Amino acid sequence: MIDTHCHIDFKDFDDDREDVIKRAKDKLDHVIVSGYSNDSNMEVLQLSKDYKGFIYPTFGFHPVSSQNATEEDIKTAHENISKYLDDIVAIGEVGMDYFYVTDKTLRERQQEIFRGFLELANEYKVPIVMHVRDCEKKAVNIIPEYEDIPYFVFHCYGGSLKTAKKIMNMNNCVMSFSTMLCYSKHHQDLIEKIDLDYVLTETDSPYLAMTKEERNEPANVVNAVHKIAEIKDMDVEAVDEITTNNARKIFKI
Repeated sequence: MIDTHCHIDFKDFDDDREDVIKRAKDKLDHVIVSGYSNDSNMEVLQLSKDYKGFIYPTFGFHPVSSQNATEEDIKTAHENISKYLDDIVAIGEVGMDYFYVTDKTLRERQQEIFRGFLELANEYKVPIVMHVRDCEKKAVNIIPEYEDIPYFVFHCYGGSLKTAKKIMNMNNCVMSFSTMLCYSKHHQDLIEKIDLDYVLTETDSPYLAMTKEERNEPANVVNAVHKIAEIKDMDVEAVDEITTNNARKIFKI
């Protein structure tokens, strides 16, 4: 199993990060840690060096932060992606967030920055991990403009089934499902109707734990895999094999 998206560089893990990674190693094949800022990108890079062959990094800039970032901040993010291109497995998370951000000007700023990262992924022909909350349909409409991006990952997909069907009609798009599957009826209804060939698993740790009091961690991605198996009436091993192979193909790990 692979947790394809988490943030174990967060300070939430400062007191026991080594233990968290050990628990992940006991259950998982790999963990992908996604950068969300210039500082975070450097931290996930270091984690990948400290746990070489187990942790893999992606470099990104969270959309809610990017809307207030300076041009210099974004330039630095682009430069670091170029500099460490051989070390990262994707660009992300980047994108647009229309759930938290309703201001039209800020939304336009998010899209402008997102397109800059899309252009970079297109130039370097690397996968992109997208945070496109409440604007999944808009992202689907943008994707065809970037023909050289090998894969588009809809991180923590929560859009409509109609949009999911459009995503499945694109050969280079997948949807990542988190531990939210264990308690979200909407996500359970989605996964029931989505072909596993288009599915990845993740935790988005430290977020999306079973309760608001808990801190999520990569080892919990097992819970998502088990829930998918239950909903689809499949063997856990079969779900594991399909979703793991999807991740290996996309991120080349």
